Amino acid sequence: MAEIKLDATVRTEFGKGAARRTRRANLVPGVVYGHGAESVHINLPGHELQLALRTANVLIGLQIDGKDALVIPKAVQRNAIKGNIEHVDLLTVKRGEKVEVEIAVHVEGDLAPGGNLLEYVQNTLLVEAEATHIPESVTVSIAGLDAGDSILAKDIPLPKGSVLAGDEDAVVLQVVAAQVEEAPAEEAPAEA
Repeated sequence: MAEIKLDATVRTEFGKGAARRTRRANLVPGVVYGHGAESVHINLPGHELQLALRTANVLIGLQIDGKDALVIPKAVQRNAIKGNIEHVDLLTVKRGEKVEVEIAVHVEGDLAPGGNLLEYVQNTLLVEAEATHIPESVTVSIAGLDAGDSILAKDIPLPKGSVLAGDEDAVVLQVVAAQVEEAPAEEAPAEA
């Protein structure tokens, strides 16, 4: 995964009014924490951050007032109506360090014939991977699965360097039979 570079400035104003002024200037307030260091409150460029966060678990190289920091997004708060980023929490990581992240689960193949439905019990999988080699997603084959079949977390092949961090017996995908609504039975005409 490529590292994305962003410049940030240390935030000196706090509170609702200061956050609104920051957002009007097309900046996003955020906080950087981790490794026992004191939290650093920052402002990030809004558009560049929006582009960077299109990739899940993106590795960001921050330049904060002349100091470098390697971070990954931990929490992103968005405006419910506009979808703009309102605040971001960033976790400091080191090269070679293992981190726990959620990665997307994608499927390939076709279910067995018969009108079965695939149910995603979990859309993501919790894995532990090196901070600089976080996989974007995992792909699972559902070819030939029939009603009643399920795929557990331990059955999903993970990319090299990743290990499962969550419950290995958790159901990720399951196949259910389509429910068919029965037509109402016709009633015999009543004799007069």
